[in-house]
Amino acid sequence: MHAKILSATTLGISAYAVEVECDLSFGMLNFYIVGLPDKAIQESRDRIKAALKNSGITLPERLIIINLAPASLKKEGVLFDVAITIAILQAAKFIELTTEFLQETIFLGELMLDGGIRPVRGVLAIAHSAVQWGVKRIIVPKANQYEAALIKGIEVIGVESLVELIAYLRGELVIKPTPSLFEETLAKATGSGLDFDQVKGQFTAKRALQIAAVGGHNILFVGPPGSGKTMLAKRLGTILPPLTFDEVIEITKVYSIAGQLGDQALIVERPFRSPHHTISQAGLVGGGSNPKPGEITLAHRGVLFLDEFTEFGRAVLEVLREPLEQGSVHISRAQIAVEYPARFLLVAALNPCPCGYFGDPLKKCICTSQQIAKYFGKLSGPLLDRIDLHVPVLSVKYDDIKNKEAASKGSEQMYTEVLAAKEFQRHRSQSVLNAQLKAQEVEEYCVLTDKAEEVLKLAFARLGLSMRAYHKILKVARTIADLEQSPVIDRVHVQEAISYRSLDQQTQTP
Repeated sequence: MHAKILSATTLGISAYAVEVECDLSFGMLNFYIVGLPDKAIQESRDRIKAALKNSGITLPERLIIINLAPASLKKEGVLFDVAITIAILQAAKFIELTTEFLQETIFLGELMLDGGIRPVRGVLAIAHSAVQWGVKRIIVPKANQYEAALIKGIEVIGVESLVELIAYLRGELVIKPTPSLFEETLAKATGSGLDFDQVKGQFTAKRALQIAAVGGHNILFVGPPGSGKTMLAKRLGTILPPLTFDEVIEITKVYSIAGQLGDQALIVERPFRSPHHTISQAGLVGGGSNPKPGEITLAHRGVLFLDEFTEFGRAVLEVLREPLEQGSVHISRAQIAVEYPARFLLVAALNPCPCGYFGDPLKKCICTSQQIAKYFGKLSGPLLDRIDLHVPVLSVKYDDIKNKEAASKGSEQMYTEVLAAKEFQRHRSQSVLNAQLKAQEVEEYCVLTDKAEEVLKLAFARLGLSMRAYHKILKVARTIADLEQSPVIDRVHVQEAISYRSLDQQTQTP
């Protein structure tokens, strides 16, 4: 007796269809699972036996062979429990489902020993891909039903137990498909309560963050403790452009696979991740024997804030170089290779010296020049080259704190200006962020006036810029021109862009 049930698994953030084949043969009761299953899947034999017994169902006295096809695809996790169980019951004629129903239905879920069905990871990614496979229905744990229902074009059936599922499959129980709450979830989204008008002074830093929001430029804050670097970084999300539908689904898929959705059905705001400086390479970029997304992937389409930048291990920081350039991270292991998205906006912050007060007018620095050189030596040139904006953040004076008449842009005004600049870019038929422009696109979009060309030529010679740094300046200047809705890059745009390469200027002789 043979049965074939449709299930699925995830690799990276992509989903792959898996056929769960069951064959029952005469012989001693034995239970084998083949098809590159991991330890958790092998252990499903014991969970299934207990779940069936406690649901009042006796496992057939047969030799049971389960094959997870394709056999060349490594499978991991516990989401096949329900599919394997249904395959066994179908092969044993305990339930009789039509071939058409089985070809149109995906089964997911982990079994509890009492027959209950636990939620699993990656349901959103699987539901999203299932529509493209032509699947009409997905049966998931009840706790995952609203997550799956975010995807339009597929019927979602949520079940709490094996008994309930069997009753549904036999036609003894009617379970209505789960309605999508996508629009309601978006409507309930609330802001963070953060606003740039809460930041006193720091006009240069605010301007730099606005440039970063328009062009997708990475930014480094350098300033003494308490100057507001963290406060500024946390408010960047308030002026970033809104997420598109595809971006919402993309981010939610990442959190679903990472098992970090919690009670949320949908991630509707750009992520803000701030890992501690003791984090490992695997924690930052992802990895492990069974690879999992790291912080840079959890920050996808959002902000990754690295405070105390020089306190991170140098080897940890160096692994950021390729993701910053490519927008993704590739993780290879002996039996598996995955790719995770990592298109994030990096905001890094550090003190100007070990004591934190070099150049501060209010407090004297006690560090030697050798100590300062060693401190910045933790950051490699290639890594700094990938950070477009180097911004000094000075201590705020008392008068700036108390001056209520000083003009200070709030998030609402800054956000409006960001959207206007993005609209100006769209009129230029530009579909990518300025920070992601390729060499050919830089030549096309970054048109300089003669005076701007002279300034850039002088800066290239005096600062000893690399080719990457040269392109960074052009891209930042293009973003500044976009904020002013200027079709060409003028001298003032280039001068401002060069001013955001302060670390280049500090390390070169005039």
